[in-house]
Amino acid sequence: MLDGSQVNAEVLSFDVSTVALKGARSYQEDSLISSFALGQDTGFAVLADGMGGHTSGHVASTLVVAEMFAQLKMQDLMLDEGLLNIPTALETAAEAANNRVSEYADTHDEAYGMGSTLLSVVIRQDKLFWISVGDSPLLLFRGGELHQLNKDHSMAPEIDMMVKAGAMTEEVGRNHPDRNTLTSAITGSKIQKIDCPERPIALQPDDILIVASDGIQYLSNEVIARTLKQTQAGRGVDIANALIEEIEELNDPEQDNTACMVIKVSVSLQEPAIAVDIADKPVLAAAPDEVAERKPSSRIVRIVPKKPVPKEPEVEKILHEKAPPVSENEDDHEDALAEGARRKAYWYRGQRFYKN
Repeated sequence: MLDGSQVNAEVLSFDVSTVALKGARSYQEDSLISSFALGQDTGFAVLADGMGGHTSGHVASTLVVAEMFAQLKMQDLMLDEGLLNIPTALETAAEAANNRVSEYADTHDEAYGMGSTLLSVVIRQDKLFWISVGDSPLLLFRGGELHQLNKDHSMAPEIDMMVKAGAMTEEVGRNHPDRNTLTSAITGSKIQKIDCPERPIALQPDDILIVASDGIQYLSNEVIARTLKQTQAGRGVDIANALIEEIEELNDPEQDNTACMVIKVSVSLQEPAIAVDIADKPVLAAAPDEVAERKPSSRIVRIVPKKPVPKEPEVEKILHEKAPPVSENEDDHEDALAEGARRKAYWYRGQRFYKN
């Protein structure tokens, strides 16, 4: 008898939806991606807001999202089993993304000066970790109140402090031309500021996380909180669509690109394993269209299909044009692989970072 009976356990589940809006821009520079697989204890998401013009901004954000996602996905199993220090893994992935941008900029003259923000979250069970560079906000809606969890690496906080101190009026501060000037970004040079706390935030049922580019902040915090309160009982996709509808209704002629990911936290019951009596159960049951044969001298069961299954046609192999030739000499082959694996040296450019 296999007895798997146990008490039902409550676990957090996540309803994840993504949406993007071009706004008043003629092109989209935001990129985002997520991975929240059923049956895993860990999920993660990555968002980037590019800068540098029509082509370069899009390329920068794509490179950052792709590299971050690849780095985290390659460690998916270790993350899920709790074998990695998540903040360290996030910082290592961010450095890899920064190096990827540097490599691209060094080989493409038109990409000079391009860059991107970075916002990535990892949720393991009920623990929220994040890393952010730039001004893409990570918002938490809990108990009817809206909180920004990550730091804003732009001039906006300093300008707001000047407004509070009476050094400038609220209107001047709100429309200040340097408000969106970044104090840190992923550009291939040294990352000036990184927000990556060692201690995670404990998530609770009914929490709503907003992972977004700064385009969402054309809405006031009051409007965002009101929208979340009105839609919190719905699905994640309904919440995301409601936020986008508010932006479209605002109809700001300067509306920036907006990429937004809504992660709605809820509670589900983890079903207990069912007790199964296997004393009289067969080891293998053949399907109706199959015949089970057992050799007298062997305990291995072999399945023989009644009708042969036709083989699928072979798929043509495509070789990368830059792939090194394979040498018959094993040592030469290993040397070629080692040479291909070496990372090139990167040089860094100090610069100021401006959003469009």
